[in-house]
Amino acid sequence: MPRRRRPPIQRSLAARGGPRGGYRAGAGRPPKAPEDRKGHRARPILASRYPVHVTLKVVPGIASLRRGRCFQELRRAFVRGKDRFGFRLAHFTVQGNHLHLICEADDARALTRGMQGLSIRMARGLNRRLARSGRLFAERYHARILKTPTEVRRCLVYVYQNARKHAPGGMADGDWVDLCTSAAWFDGWNRPLHDLRVFPDGEVPIVAARSWLLAKGWRRLGAIGVDELGAR
Repeated sequence: MPRRRRPPIQRSLAARGGPRGGYRAGAGRPPKAPEDRKGHRARPILASRYPVHVTLKVVPGIASLRRGRCFQELRRAFVRGKDRFGFRLAHFTVQGNHLHLICEADDARALTRGMQGLSIRMARGLNRRLARSGRLFAERYHARILKTPTEVRRCLVYVYQNARKHAPGGMADGDWVDLCTSAAWFDGWNRPLHDLRVFPDGEVPIVAARSWLLAKGWRRLGAIGVDELGAR
């Protein structure tokens, strides 16, 4: 009859008998920076009839996203990732260290998949252009569901007038339109685009809105003024 093998003795994880395993000062995952400690709270339930305002920030030390070479990489990413997995990019603005997007999605899973794909495209393009590697975005994107025509209109004003609002002293030119946005394809201005000297060029980086709120509902409150800073 074969002899039964004695089971191995389980060693404590706190043992310090060798170079591997056990407690070591400084071992383990480094702590998160305070601004990254957002947790993993469940995102709010999303229905396809509601547009979403998404904010995405980059890590410190990245060149301004509004610079020509950076913005062009972001625009290429928008063109390729604007309509995938039930996710649709309808409006955007690119600021120095963050982006604001107004999107539509079939459901929460479609929003997550679409944003993951778009974020990867943006990160790869910018890292390649800036000759860097590693994480580009500082944290998970922040999403706010827009449920009323008033919320949608206020968000559109915020997105398209963000640069004007935060510029020192404001933009003096009342006809100025931020070209680091999707303004050239936005038909909700209170003046024709050709009067503003803004002309669409290249591949379109957004898709037409499908939800009633984003396509028609907000328009009941009036077109958006080119120099409008606050919501009505």
